[in-house]
Amino acid sequence: MNDRELSCSAGGQFMDRGRMNQNGVVQPLLTDLYQITMAYAYWKSDKTDDTAVFDLFFRNNPFHGEFTIFAGLEECLKFLDSFHYSQSDIEYLKQTLPEGIENEFFEYLGNLTARDVTLYAIDEGTVAFPRVPIIKIEGPLIIVQLLETTLLTLVNYASLMATNAARYRMVAGKHVKLLEFGLRRAQGPDGGLSASKYSYTGGFDGTSNVLAGKLFNIPVKGTHAHAYITSFSSIGELKTRLIKHKQTGVMEDLLERAVHHRQLLSHVLDVSTEESSEGELAAMVSYAIAFPDGFMALVDTYDVKSRDTEQANTEPKLINEIKSENSPPNANGLQNGQQKNGQVNGHKTNGHQNGISQNGSKSPKDTKIQDTKISTTATATTTTATLKTTTTTIPTTTTTSKGTAYLPKYVEKSFRSGLLNFSAVALALNDLGYHALGIRIDSGDLAYLSCLAREAFEKVAERFKVPWFNKLTIVASNDINEDTILSLNEQGHKIDCFGIGTHLVTCQRQPALGCVYKLVEINGQPRIKLSQDVEKVTMPGNKNAYRLYSADGHALIDLLQKVSEPPPAVGQKVLCRHPFQESKRAYVIPSHVESLFKVYWKSGKICQQLPTLEQVREKVQISLKTLRNDHKRTLNPTPYKVAVSDNLYNFIHDLWLQNAPIGELS
Repeated sequence: MNDRELSCSAGGQFMDRGRMNQNGVVQPLLTDLYQITMAYAYWKSDKTDDTAVFDLFFRNNPFHGEFTIFAGLEECLKFLDSFHYSQSDIEYLKQTLPEGIENEFFEYLGNLTARDVTLYAIDEGTVAFPRVPIIKIEGPLIIVQLLETTLLTLVNYASLMATNAARYRMVAGKHVKLLEFGLRRAQGPDGGLSASKYSYTGGFDGTSNVLAGKLFNIPVKGTHAHAYITSFSSIGELKTRLIKHKQTGVMEDLLERAVHHRQLLSHVLDVSTEESSEGELAAMVSYAIAFPDGFMALVDTYDVKSRDTEQANTEPKLINEIKSENSPPNANGLQNGQQKNGQVNGHKTNGHQNGISQNGSKSPKDTKIQDTKISTTATATTTTATLKTTTTTIPTTTTTSKGTAYLPKYVEKSFRSGLLNFSAVALALNDLGYHALGIRIDSGDLAYLSCLAREAFEKVAERFKVPWFNKLTIVASNDINEDTILSLNEQGHKIDCFGIGTHLVTCQRQPALGCVYKLVEINGQPRIKLSQDVEKVTMPGNKNAYRLYSADGHALIDLLQKVSEPPPAVGQKVLCRHPFQESKRAYVIPSHVESLFKVYWKSGKICQQLPTLEQVREKVQISLKTLRNDHKRTLNPTPYKVAVSDNLYNFIHDLWLQNAPIGELS
């Protein structure tokens, strides 16, 4: 067995190849069967000495945009470096391929390597455009044919994922953190690892994927789940309440301090302690004791029951008709408390969430929750001096006006409970020398709730003289996509960080990039693929690619030329033509010319110093800055121009006429 087999049989999907982690799944058999059957037919036709050139490119930019980020190059180079059919591969192929294949072919396969292959590519992390090859492969026909499927699978998803992440980064802005939370939603382990890697490449700040953090040195971030909060039902369940003071080392009772602060905060935040969950408080105290310097709490777990919410459940028509000025509307224009699934829930109504509605209405940024008079008819929460016994009874009635109930006290009640309890625990930690990190909101109207939370933090900072409370981080999750962030931006949200999963890692707006791998030259002779669909007509011959820049530093146009042509010169007029439309042409006088292709693999070796993941990540942002804003906007972006030289244009059309059949009329 070779090194690859040994590493895989040891149970590791990734194996250590010096500076690079090699995915053991990426091997010559990770291909389509027809690549190997074509290889045999080539071999049988005595084409072992033929040389060929293939272009790897895509035809359309993804996500209705006008740019694509090229990614996956390093994985392609690892594949070339390790390309070899093992003995077990050969034995499997003997059993799988049709009968009659000669043993000499299997011997030929067993000796194949990528030593005679030359790979040209644009730099990983560079913006790329349709029809411009992102990889060009030269070498023996059989071997470069066998590389096709594997190279495509390494580039397609990587580039799509990096592009998706870059688009999220653009709409979120440079000051908002982005975290990838998509492992559980990804298409299997490989999809999850690739998503983590290439979302970081595209501009995300971290991932929840621990293995990706280890393999790729990506910052790993996370909070906790609702399960942790719901695992506690009362403060009596707390086994540990003591924590060391950060400076003095003296053990202090964190729960006692939290309860004290909660009582004070209830007046500041206008949330009664009866509205908060004791189990939630216990969970937060427990988590804070475990992570006093990293306390980040999920604040939307519990919906505390009251007589008003029960009445709302049985009288939905009355609740839906309420038009109280005290009730802040949801993002879809509905009053908080509108019914869904038999429950009062201001988080989602009529299928809308996160501040997006069909009519485009938004949450008010400056709406304050007004006070509501509540008469308590039974004993409220009572905490003994030793905090061992807690009894919570909250039967209440709500003052009405003209026969209609006011519900603002129960607007986003689960959030109000969480916000009160978090603030109490955070202040208790502050007493002991620790600073909490912030909160995560995982449901509801994210724009409105983030503004509510920020306003609450500002009140606490002012009242308790803790300036750092103003800077607490607000993290938002819950099925966030690109359009969600755009809508939240319009509403003036106060979110500092987005945790994004499903829509990011599955690329739901477009699940595939559609890269193709086409033969353009064999034995020095150009090859063209013709189609009634002009989009699928290939540009034949061995070509070079250049990017021409204007005086202001922005990219103007990408230009393809025959390799025999001299490169465009700075300050010299260049005729640029649309490859298939004769009338579309323009002269360009570039202020800067960039040759896009570099030799990355030749004579069995990597020819360039490979950048780190951090450097590729920086390259993405630098490359995006070279595009005008109208190319990058989300709505109706301006198409970026890709052209061919006059020489290549004539060459393409002459070859087209030579190969196109002449029809006959009778």
